[in-house]
Amino acid sequence: MKILALDTTSGACSVALHCDGQTREEFVLAERDHTRRLLPMVDRVLADAGLTLGQLDTLAVSRGPGSFTGLRIAISCTQGLAFAADKPVVPVSSLAALAMGARRNHPEWGQAPVASALDARMQQVYWGVYTAQAPHDSLLPEAVQNPEQVVHQLNRADLPRPLYAAGPGWHYAEFAEAPLTEIDSRVQIHARDIAELALSLWRKGAAVAAEELEPLYLRNEVSWQKRKKIRSQ
Repeated sequence: MKILALDTTSGACSVALHCDGQTREEFVLAERDHTRRLLPMVDRVLADAGLTLGQLDTLAVSRGPGSFTGLRIAISCTQGLAFAADKPVVPVSSLAALAMGARRNHPEWGQAPVASALDARMQQVYWGVYTAQAPHDSLLPEAVQNPEQVVHQLNRADLPRPLYAAGPGWHYAEFAEAPLTEIDSRVQIHARDIAELALSLWRKGAAVAAEELEPLYLRNEVSWQKRKKIRSQ
C-alpha cells in the first residue's frame, strides 16, 4: 500500500510517504512558508522512494479543523496532485492525527484517551478526545470553544481516566482546572500520523474523489467572511 500524506493545518508543514509498511517523512516548522515549501517536499519524498504519483494507491490530507489558510494550502495541493494522477484522497481529522502523534511520543500513556487541541485564535480552541481503540472518532464531537467551555465539558463528561492532553491549544491558563493527568503542548501534527490513520480509513472505504474533498473549519461563519473578503479583492 502506497499513501502520500500532506499537512499544513497549523504551524508545521509536513509530507509523508507510507510505502509497504515503511514511512518516510519531511517535517518543518514554517508557519508562513507553507506554499513555497510543500510541493518541493512532495517531490523529494517521492524521489527518495523512487516513486511517481502514478504509482500511489491514494493520497491523504488533513481535512481540519485548523487554520483557514493552512487547510486550503494542503487541500488545494492534494486535489491538484490527485487530479493529475487520477487518484482518490482519504481525508483525515487533524485532531485525530495530533492524538496519534502524542501516543507515538508518549508510549507510557498506553491505551488512555488523549484530548487534542489546536489554537483557533479569538480565545478559542479546536478540540476532541480520541482513544487508541477508535483513533479516528472523537468521544465528544469535535468543536471550537473557549477554554472555559472546554473545562466545563471535560468536567461533566463521563470519560475514561486517566485523560491526557496534547497539542499547542492547551496553553491557556484556564486549562489548569481541567481533569487532565498530563499536558504536552509541544506535540505537532505530522503527516506520518495522517498516513497511518488514512491506511485504516482506506480499508474502511473512506476515500473520496478529489472533487469531493472538503475542509472542516468548524468555525464556518468566520471562514465565510474570509471567503467573501478574498473574493471581493
